Amino acid sequence: MPDTIDYGKKMHHAMRGLISGVLQDVADHGLPGEHHFFITFDTQHPDVEMADWLFDRYPEEMTIVIQHWYDALFVGEDGFQITLNFGDNPEPLRIPFDALRTFVDPSVEFGLRFESHEGELHEVVELPEFEDTPDEPEKASEPEAVEDGAPEKKADVVSLDSFRKT
Repeated sequence: MPDTIDYGKKMHHAMRGLISGVLQDVADHGLPGEHHFFITFDTQHPDVEMADWLFDRYPEEMTIVIQHWYDALFVGEDGFQITLNFGDNPEPLRIPFDALRTFVDPSVEFGLRFESHEGELHEVVELPEFEDTPDEPEKASEPEAVEDGAPEKKADVVSLDSFRKT
């Protein structure tokens, strides 16, 4: 048994459990109200599965938007699978929870930021603000990079950096 409690690891586990539960609710009942998600993940993670052309376009990280059009959302113990529309091309993705970097629901100004897999500490930064999104369905959704959003709403970010031993 270790000499200390690894609160950072326990907090990451709890946050991934929260995301898993939210995604399972969406898989079971759909997105309620104005809720939608921006999920950024590490495309280099060995368990990420995505089309080669998407990987070529996003070789390090990718932000997906779960809002108007998505299909086949399945949540498992270690990650989730979803089919999203990229320029009228439905593409399946498999994203392990360990690959997540950020999870944001701008409709309620909620956001989580995860530390890197190597245990490095990230600089504490606020997530960019997002535009309100239109209510009409999108014909084709292109992956949106978080940096491209225009300021309008702030997301609260939970960072574990302040709890880490240095």
